[in-house]
Amino acid sequence: MGSVFDEKDFLASCGSTKFSNNMVAAGPFSTLQDAIQAARDIWFNKVDVNGWLEAFAAHPQIGQTPSRDHKSPTFAQWSKGEQSTAMSTATEVTLQELVQWNARYREKFGFVFLICASGRSTPEILTELKIRYQNRPIIEFEIAAQEQMKITELRLAKLFSNNVDTASAIKSLSTTNIATKAEDRVNIIGAHLTAATRATGAKPAHIPNRTRPPITTHVLDTSRGCPASGIEVRLEMWKDDQARPQFGEADIGGWILLGSSSTDKDGRSGQLLNMVEDLVPGVYRISFNTGKYNPNGFFPYVSIVFEIRESQKWDHFHVPLLLSPFSLSTYRGS
Repeated sequence: MGSVFDEKDFLASCGSTKFSNNMVAAGPFSTLQDAIQAARDIWFNKVDVNGWLEAFAAHPQIGQTPSRDHKSPTFAQWSKGEQSTAMSTATEVTLQELVQWNARYREKFGFVFLICASGRSTPEILTELKIRYQNRPIIEFEIAAQEQMKITELRLAKLFSNNVDTASAIKSLSTTNIATKAEDRVNIIGAHLTAATRATGAKPAHIPNRTRPPITTHVLDTSRGCPASGIEVRLEMWKDDQARPQFGEADIGGWILLGSSSTDKDGRSGQLLNMVEDLVPGVYRISFNTGKYNPNGFFPYVSIVFEIRESQKWDHFHVPLLLSPFSLSTYRGS
């Protein structure tokens, strides 16, 4: 017997009436994984543009309190909780800047800036907002829909964590080898499991099914204010079992090529890594042939080295490059 939820439950998860109706019709769902698989299919293949815009409109702007007369009180409550990290890391200055950029974003795209805010600080959100503001509307519309799906998955997990049958099922899984070595996906996203689930003493099994490769990148030409296309990109991993790359030491022979590509017209690289569920922990390097792109620039090439730890192997790592002929920066995105 699967978990039974109604339209109000799924409306709290997404904000789209068409989505919630389709989820009810597709249910009941035996597991959270089944619900997420159905949700992805419904959201990306069955909900139309109006449904997407309805879901976007249900969200308050980052930094604002949800309306008390929201059509779903649970939706409003969850939105407030998901912004808790942003609010706790905000200052008067960053909040004012966030309000200004939110207004600019809405004026350009016609809908609220949407991002899965759980666990993100205000500076992180501001950085992402400014980068995405450079996108063309059709690109940004798709990104907003992907962020909405992340939020929906998080909230579906909350629904299931409140369900007695699901909590019992999770508890029974704790005796299996799978649950013993599984990572709590909900804790990775935002640590929002309820006290009832924690009381069982069990870890819900990790939910697979990535929708994109686990390591991605894009390049933005900040001197021109546009994506940088045609830049060769290489992804490598350090494979020397006897050592690891150290600052100031030669690293010849330790790097193994995992994949290569070139950035497209939107500055995004092609697939650099296979669609694996869990990454191998270790040190990775993304290199960009910036000298070919900017022949008269300062950087013949750029390499970004970063480490993925055991606890992060199910995370997604977006490592972009913000480039001009004489400066560069990067950050870890999502």
